[in-house]
Amino acid sequence: MFYDYHVHCNFSPDSKTSMKKMVEAAINLGVKEICFTDHIDYDVSQTDEFVLDYNEYLHTLESAQNKYRDKITIKKGIELGLQPHLIEKYNEDMKNNKFDFIICSQHSIDKNDFYYDDYFKNKTQAEAYEIYYKTLYEIIKNFQNYSVLGHVDLIKRYGNYSSILGDSLFMDIIESILKEVIYNGKGIEVNTSCFRYDLPDLTPSRKIISLYKDLGGEIITTGSDAHSPAFISHKFDYIESYLKDLGFKYICTFDNLKPNFIKL
Repeated sequence: MFYDYHVHCNFSPDSKTSMKKMVEAAINLGVKEICFTDHIDYDVSQTDEFVLDYNEYLHTLESAQNKYRDKITIKKGIELGLQPHLIEKYNEDMKNNKFDFIICSQHSIDKNDFYYDDYFKNKTQAEAYEIYYKTLYEIIKNFQNYSVLGHVDLIKRYGNYSSILGDSLFMDIIESILKEVIYNGKGIEVNTSCFRYDLPDLTPSRKIISLYKDLGGEIITTGSDAHSPAFISHKFDYIESYLKDLGFKYICTFDNLKPNFIKL
């Protein structure tokens, strides 16, 4: 039985699938629990579409919970696209809206979404990666209203480079990020979109996941980052086996931002 804690529907503009269809696909796949984590990304120069109506979103989630309560557990989640200047805005949002689970992600820097080319202009690949990790560290040192850090090494997905730079170049700052996550009682996710994007490693990489384990990290979730039914709980059998072999005893689900430890 799988627990998919990173799922999008058409409340995110990069998905065309209704919540109903995503839920019913998950039921057909035998998923035990699904958490919708639709996007909020404020202040992005290239688009203003990644902002949802909290009231409508939460009302739709609650309706789905009631409708499908005998078939699947549905949790109320959100994926926040952090930038340093947005921390107070997101603190206020999270104070006024109640979720089970919050992903802290970084999709943009200086208002430039990584999906577009602007962020990478006038930077070497090493500079682009280093700024990403340093900015992420700054964010999590100053933002506490989240459950797990989303796709820690997301920057590897973008930039149209011929290859991906190794973690060893940035391991000092990555280790600082993971220590801060652990110190604050937060977690990370394993995001299986790596298979969809044909990346050469997991997201985050095996080296980062192993370091998190070695540093004492215990809170870890499995998320497909699915925007369509085809990718719900994708490769979760492999991921759960990998985490168990690595020494993790549990994966986590969440209720009212409190982790529950599910034995692998």
